Amino acid sequence: MNSEQTVPDPPLPKIALSTTSVFPEPTAVGFEVAAKVGYDGVELMVGLDSTSAKIDVVKQLSADHGMPVLAVHAPVLLVMQRVWGSDPWDKLRRSAEAAHELGARTVVVHPPFRWQGTYAGAFVDGIRELNETTGITFCVENMYPWRVPRRSNEFKAYSPGWDPSELDYDHLCLDLSHASTAQQSSLELAQAWGSKLQHIHLTDGRGSFKDEHLLPGHGDQQADQLLQYAAASGFGGHVVLEVSTRGNSRAAKELLLREALEFTRANLAAGLPSDQVAAAGE
Repeated sequence: MNSEQTVPDPPLPKIALSTTSVFPEPTAVGFEVAAKVGYDGVELMVGLDSTSAKIDVVKQLSADHGMPVLAVHAPVLLVMQRVWGSDPWDKLRRSAEAAHELGARTVVVHPPFRWQGTYAGAFVDGIRELNETTGITFCVENMYPWRVPRRSNEFKAYSPGWDPSELDYDHLCLDLSHASTAQQSSLELAQAWGSKLQHIHLTDGRGSFKDEHLLPGHGDQQADQLLQYAAASGFGGHVVLEVSTRGNSRAAKELLLREALEFTRANLAAGLPSDQVAAAGE
């Protein structure tokens, strides 16, 4: 082999950093850290701060740091109820417009809350229509029942349901921390969903009633096996590190996010079929 030739990388899914992973630092820091650590791009959480909803500013951040926006997370959290207005369908349409403008192919969305009656009742059909009309892949994320500490009762906060396995969606996002909080197995969910699995929020949890968003490999979700399964099964979506680093210094955050990136790349590579690994080394 010519010494000047470069060995091509194995065909791994792209690995992005969610801008929430540097919270409470702002969106701009998410781009900066993703570039410094070596991620392939970012997932933009709209509503994290005022910058995140200004797509022209986000576009400039992407260019300045050489970090493409691989996915847009629609503003769906309780604290984001007024981001891009109060109409939930308008929020999703604007998320699709943002994805087009930023060059992303995916919008991640949570299921509605129970008190969003009309929106919740039309959600399954409405998401399918957005998939068909916008040219963007809308991935519905798995959530979890709200549990009270030291009590057995649960509050069903989401409608038509927190578990997308039970509903007729075309594309799904698997969040490992949410699966842990729901006391489910992410690996079993991925296997059951098959080709519907289009996006992964890589994180972890310990089965707590809290949504912990630990670094992958630090909880009960067999994140290594999940990544290996995704690579072996030809997963064609993106893997997004969506973890909590709050309470750490900037330098400590960078170390943690580098550890998570190395963990992710190593386990995706370990799951590749042997012929693909061999081809990558020729």
